[in-house]
Amino acid sequence: MVEETIGQISSEGDIAIVTFRKGSISNVEDISITAEHIANFIDANRPKLVIFDFKSVKFFSSRVLGLLLETRASLSSYNGEVFISGINPQLHRVFKITNLDQVFDFFPDTESAVKAQRST
Repeated sequence: MVEETIGQISSEGDIAIVTFRKGSISNVEDISITAEHIANFIDANRPKLVIFDFKSVKFFSSRVLGLLLETRASLSSYNGEVFISGINPQLHRVFKITNLDQVFDFFPDTESAVKAQRST
């Protein structure tokens, strides 16, 4: 398990779970450090799926969208996927406004995201 400033990465087999621990994710340095940790984790482990768990998040800056898109691009080179879990309705609106709700799959919690991936 790798600890970051705004979250943690854990893995279950070929599934990585990034759990955001802060209610507000807006510090540029924290996001950059977390993005670097995630990129390093992906390079070392090549997970089939990365789930971003937003259950504790009440606010995030647009840089988080960039982090999600960068992660998706990294995984796409070997057909990996990014799922988003536990996001509240107000934050989900950001994805709808930017049409990113068409890019990512959303789940109510990490357990349902893991189950959906394993059933494919």
